Amino acid sequence: MFPVLLLSHRSSDVSTTYARTMTEEGQARDAPRILLLAGSTEASALARHLSAHPEVSVISSFAGRVKALSFPPGVVRVGGFGGPEGLAQWMTDEHIAAVIDATHPFTAHMPHHVLLASQATGVPHLRVLRPEWTAEPGDRWTVVTDLDAAARHVHALGSRRVFLTTGRQELTPFTRSETEAWFLVRCIEMPDPMPLAHAQIVLSRGPFGLDDELAIMKTHRIDTLVTKNSGGSAAAAKLAAARQLGVDVVMIARPPTEGPSVGTTEEALAWCHEFLGLPSVL
Repeated sequence: MFPVLLLSHRSSDVSTTYARTMTEEGQARDAPRILLLAGSTEASALARHLSAHPEVSVISSFAGRVKALSFPPGVVRVGGFGGPEGLAQWMTDEHIAAVIDATHPFTAHMPHHVLLASQATGVPHLRVLRPEWTAEPGDRWTVVTDLDAAARHVHALGSRRVFLTTGRQELTPFTRSETEAWFLVRCIEMPDPMPLAHAQIVLSRGPFGLDDELAIMKTHRIDTLVTKNSGGSAAAAKLAAARQLGVDVVMIARPPTEGPSVGTTEEALAWCHEFLGLPSVL
């Protein structure tokens, strides 16, 4: 049995009910419909802005991998589409006018599915990708291409106490690295199964402050942090803590992106204004 530490959720609006649809009060019946692929801070902000606009209808869609979802305003659906063909058919059936992909920067398949579905239907699409983190003076970063490379580098460093913030579903590569390290695994939900033999699990949802990150790294005597280059401010404090404590950082680079993209919520809203002919939605 692995030790598990439960930290309080930071979100004030967490629901475990999977709502397939929610009401569209205040929106015009013939308003153009935007499919918003959710799962990021930017998606939540876009849903708030767009759902408050009377001349547009927004549908936020979640993959459903995390049970404790925080539902944004507007219509919400949970679940997959059945690949790019299923997504294209759903977009056609639901009369979607535009697609905004604001999923996590490391989402594996959906961005490519959106590209194919948009090409098949002629529906315009946009990817929202927050700017990447960049190393600062004093950082001890090694940038690697993927999780397997990260695990190999942990072994090469001779790391003994590793803080893993890569998610609960991507732990297996660290069982193949032949390292004797102990791992502190932080995730929102319990890994099932848990493949690491020597580990402690911290169940918590960000954002995390600098004091939080300093405390957890000091308490567990962390010498190496493994993380993905997700960018944004919500998870950046761990990098500042690692810099302050002289902790090595194994940074997993983002996968390449396809198609048009912007870096901010404001740019995405401006795109809606341009492509849908809407009054300003900012």
